[in-house]
Amino acid sequence: MVSSELFGEFITLSIMAFALGMDAFSVSLGMGMIPLRLKRIAMIGIVIGIFHMIMPLAGVILGDLLSHQFGTYAKGVGGLLLLLLGIQMFWGTLREEEENVVNPHGMGLIVFALSVSLDSFSVGLSLGMFGAKIVLALILFGGASMALTWAGLLLGRHVRSWLGVYSEILGASILLGLGLRLLF
Repeated sequence: MVSSELFGEFITLSIMAFALGMDAFSVSLGMGMIPLRLKRIAMIGIVIGIFHMIMPLAGVILGDLLSHQFGTYAKGVGGLLLLLLGIQMFWGTLREEEENVVNPHGMGLIVFALSVSLDSFSVGLSLGMFGAKIVLALILFGGASMALTWAGLLLGRHVRSWLGVYSEILGASILLGLGLRLLF
């Protein structure tokens, strides 16, 4: 019974990690059009992976503190946060604004990593409220975002950004689905 619960949580966290990493993937597709060396691509993926571990950890800590004060409302708040995040991702896709490509060096890399990992703070907040397996979540979030960033950058070197919108829509759909599951 315990192993099936752990497996279920692993699958849920893996899906969430994939959904969060899709934002990094779609942005990396566009950035992959910039001439980048493989060493720089590797560094970008590592930094984004680290940020996708730091941001949810900060959210988990805050979410854990809030769960002690708002215990009965925690599930609803977490579900609403995931719904809002999914809606925000959909809205950003529909706006069709040109994104400013940040130079992926030095402070530009930090800004880029922060911008694609902000949504993982909200997810971490809801995970903290539910008492999820934190280490497992952080490893999955960091690993998925790092791998998807690398995939986006490498694919962006070979393909135009036609996948960018569709990958964000997929990520938003997954987050909306998980938010609805928590609420109902």
